[in-house]
Amino acid sequence: MKHISIDIETKSSIDIGKAGLYKYAQSGDFEVLLFAYSADGAPVQIVDLACGEQIPDAIITALNDKVVVKHAYNAAFEWYCLNQAGYTTGLDQWRCTMAHGLYCGYPAGLDAVGKAIGLPQDKQKMAVGKALIRYFCVPCKPTRTNGGRTWNLPKHDEDKWDLFKEYCKQDVVTEQEILRRLDQFPMPEAEEYQWRLCVQMNAYGVKVDSALIDGALYIDQISTGRLTEEAIALTGLENPNSAAQLLTWLQDNGTSADNLQKATVSDLLAGELPETVRRVLEIRQQLGKTSIKKYVAMDTAKCSDERVRGLTQYYGANRTGRWAGRMVQMQNLLRNYLKTLDNAREVVKKKNYEGLRLLYGNVPDTLSQLIRTAFIPSEGHKFVVADFSAIEARVIAWLAGEQWVNEVFATHGKIYEATASQMFGVPVEKIKKGNPEYALRQKGKVATLALGYQGGTSALIAMGALNMGLTEEELPDIVQRWRSANPRIRDLWYSVENAAVTAMQTAQPQGIRGLIFSVEGDLLYGQVFLTVTLPSGRKLYYPKPFLNENQFGKMALHYYAVGQQTKKWGVESTYGGKMTENIVQAIARDCLAVTLSRIDHKGLQVVFHVHDEVIIDAPIETTVDEICDLMAEPISWAPGLILKGAGFEGSYYMKD
Repeated sequence: MKHISIDIETKSSIDIGKAGLYKYAQSGDFEVLLFAYSADGAPVQIVDLACGEQIPDAIITALNDKVVVKHAYNAAFEWYCLNQAGYTTGLDQWRCTMAHGLYCGYPAGLDAVGKAIGLPQDKQKMAVGKALIRYFCVPCKPTRTNGGRTWNLPKHDEDKWDLFKEYCKQDVVTEQEILRRLDQFPMPEAEEYQWRLCVQMNAYGVKVDSALIDGALYIDQISTGRLTEEAIALTGLENPNSAAQLLTWLQDNGTSADNLQKATVSDLLAGELPETVRRVLEIRQQLGKTSIKKYVAMDTAKCSDERVRGLTQYYGANRTGRWAGRMVQMQNLLRNYLKTLDNAREVVKKKNYEGLRLLYGNVPDTLSQLIRTAFIPSEGHKFVVADFSAIEARVIAWLAGEQWVNEVFATHGKIYEATASQMFGVPVEKIKKGNPEYALRQKGKVATLALGYQGGTSALIAMGALNMGLTEEELPDIVQRWRSANPRIRDLWYSVENAAVTAMQTAQPQGIRGLIFSVEGDLLYGQVFLTVTLPSGRKLYYPKPFLNENQFGKMALHYYAVGQQTKKWGVESTYGGKMTENIVQAIARDCLAVTLSRIDHKGLQVVFHVHDEVIIDAPIETTVDEICDLMAEPISWAPGLILKGAGFEGSYYMKD
């Protein structure tokens, strides 16, 4: 035996969608119900564990045989659940078909990737499968009709159970069909390793401060109640949280608004308002804080050992391969600006609502700022947190060969000042605090952050240029000055676009700046991709590519992907600047992957990472300099790329 494809069906009273896999499988009533498998491509077999059948000895042995490769769709689920159920099997023996599909640019779900890859779809069968999972895998409501039972067992509907077994077997068949197609486009071993690192990190989890979470939830309940009472008293409305009721009340009180979205409320508060209207909108803004939901998410996902697991999704971003957040969504945590975090944490832990309100005023905002600090190191450890400094600016300059930028990073590193110097012809040494030229630094900063990917004035506005004191009239000049100061980066956009279009037109590989653009396909299943081979050797995949005019009447690359707005599989178009962004962020991601590998080889445990930042649950003797040095070490596939890490250590997570 060399290979097994596996699918299991399980039961647990824990809601896996809210609490995640790890708490789900740690539940006392967790159980593996069905075990379907195909050994070396033989017909699928089903083991009915719920009815007393046993997994064959040969398969039990194979589960922990390093020679036998195990495949599953979302293999982290099968690997963890089987181990929890007492079937020992090593993660290094598993391969994940879902991860492979994500690597090739496909969506995540088994049904979704089957549809995208071209497998026949039976929507009625899919709906039946979901209904069977609801029937057998989650608790049922006790009623007089069902005899007051809390679980539906096989004996309660034998026909449904037989159908469920067929459904489980069919998932193995579908996974095998998907794997056959994906195997035409192999996933590199380095990426298999990164997938395993991610699964191990998720299974290890990160400790949370239960006292802080409990205090935050308690105080929020009081705060929400009092703010709602105040809003009712001020408006006379039955439900001041109702947008329709509040819009009418605002109109009656001399203030009109099209909606009550966050940005709209912020704009209204920036203007002149009657005192009562202002206070009502302030309450609306405070009640709209969503970060409290993250406390709820942590409390829901927290396992019995006070660790939250499953925070990170490998290859969550198709276009770049970056990791994505799950459960608590670490990627969009509010920054903390409080100077007295220690004190604020203690007040919340004591559930002292009045103290928090007196000291900090805005209770919901204070709770939001403390959300990061709910993540704490293990007993006897500390957090060492480090991230890459200005990594996208470094990578794009290195890739484009923008030498003056590379020299800045090789010397003083003041990229905002240096950019302003290049844009406005002012000596860089004059752009310092106390000099009138220092005002140019803000223009250099917003230009560096907003314009690297062919953005214009709208990109500057989106980056907050107007909030920085710049006027809309001066933005076009900033765009032109930045592009003139960075001609090689500007040329990179057009080179990338031309290489992609030419590869599509000629079906011949196109090489630029260490990147290779190719059209790849297979004759067996008819899959076609535009691929971009990165300096690391990893490839970016653009499925089902074709050329067509875009909204500006220009010939452009189109491909299939899950739309950011629609969340559905469909046609997307791209252009040079956007592809450059994909490539630069992908290279930055590969730099992080190298760092994660180096940290792993030192025997240290990363508990989560966010964008370009790593959080290590480190022994006390580990130093920040040690980790930053790892980040700054040269990378073999990126000669000349100058990287720098910066970080801090502490007893809780925060934004330094």
